[in-house]
Amino acid sequence: MNNDPHKDSPVRRFGKALPEASGAVILLHGRGASADDILLLAHDLYLSELAYLAPEAAGNSWYPNSFLAPVAQNEPWLASALRKVETTLRMANDAGISAERIILAGFSQGACLATEFVARHPQRYAGLLAFTGGLIGPPGADLAHTGDLAGTPVFFGSGDPDPHVPWQRVEKSASVFAEMGAAVTSRRYANRLHTISRDEIDVAQRLIREAYGTSSRDVAARVAPANESSRW
Repeated sequence: MNNDPHKDSPVRRFGKALPEASGAVILLHGRGASADDILLLAHDLYLSELAYLAPEAAGNSWYPNSFLAPVAQNEPWLASALRKVETTLRMANDAGISAERIILAGFSQGACLATEFVARHPQRYAGLLAFTGGLIGPPGADLAHTGDLAGTPVFFGSGDPDPHVPWQRVEKSASVFAEMGAAVTSRRYANRLHTISRDEIDVAQRLIREAYGTSSRDVAARVAPANESSRW
């Protein structure tokens, strides 16, 4: 078995070249999607001074089972996925972009991965956008993490009910992040499909404006059609 299946997978790019960027957004796709799919979200969150980085999972899945499965059942894919996020973050660091100028964002499986990464690597980030996701682990697991997120702005948004992500896990994840010192916003969307809503895009755009000190005119306001968003 390959113990690091995501190691050599590509990282797609959009926006400013890293050496010229003042910040970066790392975008993590969902199960069955691709880096190119999640880069559609970059158009909605576009800011001309930012670099957008989207690593791609081997086989288009970061780990094989539900994020609610026992963690051991998702290894070694989960550990490899977390290393891939760390490698992508380091690409930005090596270009002179510190963590406090980097937003991590993901949808569904990608949101779970982004959430888990930030919890395991606590520091001040420019933000975390978790579109339908939460901390990884089975029901009843201790999801607590130590460390200080130092006021990192964090958004959790999810439909309820959702076929993959129970709202209770989103709530618990938001609570854990608040205890770690994040500035958390969470929103429940009753009976919303497994997608990203207009309101969530609006929240994300506000977070970007505040993180990078831009005006409302600077952040794109295009929403992908539903058939695109389902691929995120």
